Amino acid sequence: ATMTFTTLLTEIDPRGVGIVTLNRPEVHNAFNETMIAELNEAFSTFGADSAVRLIVLEAEGKSFCAGADLNWMKRAAAASEAENHADATNLAKMLRTVYECPKPVIARVQGNAFGGGVGLISACDIAFGFHEALFSLSEVKLGITPSTISPYVINAIGPRNASRFFLTAERFPASEAYRCGLLHDISARVEGVDELIAQRIENILGNGPQAVAEAKALIRAVAHQPITDAVVKDTVDRITRIRAGAEAKEGMSAFLEKRKASWVRE
Repeated sequence: ATMTFTTLLTEIDPRGVGIVTLNRPEVHNAFNETMIAELNEAFSTFGADSAVRLIVLEAEGKSFCAGADLNWMKRAAAASEAENHADATNLAKMLRTVYECPKPVIARVQGNAFGGGVGLISACDIAFGFHEALFSLSEVKLGITPSTISPYVINAIGPRNASRFFLTAERFPASEAYRCGLLHDISARVEGVDELIAQRIENILGNGPQAVAEAKALIRAVAHQPITDAVVKDTVDRITRIRAGAEAKEGMSAFLEKRKASWVRE
């Protein structure tokens, strides 16, 4: 899938790792309408491409993503309710596309992330960061709320941590982002962040591609549900269906025959 964007760089490496790079370093990779639309398209396209096994979301320059672009916010302040509704809808749709992408998404957080940038990290499956990065959910400082990003941020850090960071709008360090679950791990060196990502890429490439997609869908189906008969039945139905598939049979045979499965590339 060759895509040409003005705010992003995209590539697929020989292993099937899709790389999406936020490429507006001069404005700290802040969102505007174009970047939101392009992220939606990039994740939809990579999500549907069988050549892509997983996606790394990264950013050019010093910042990861500073949230909403100032010019965009200026326009929003002067815009009609209908225009603001359309903008918010597009942002919500993009975050959901990232969150529901059938491929695993790893965020490489090499710099600061504010507002919508924190929302974007929260929509990814796995996130590793540089220990000097700073974070903030600063919306209430501007008299607004982190509304469209809230389902993803609360999902990532829980209501108790969200209570603190949504209400104080304080800046917090990567160590705190790690403690509250926004980041899975942090490194004192940017190269260290790349090493963390490289290890997890290797893990994922060793796993059945369909199984990985099913495991991601499983989390979305089961999280925050009470353990009811319907939920238990759904889990039984899912594994019954998966076990009957060719990938599961190949995975089992490979394990028993002590060989690498067909999806493992040398």
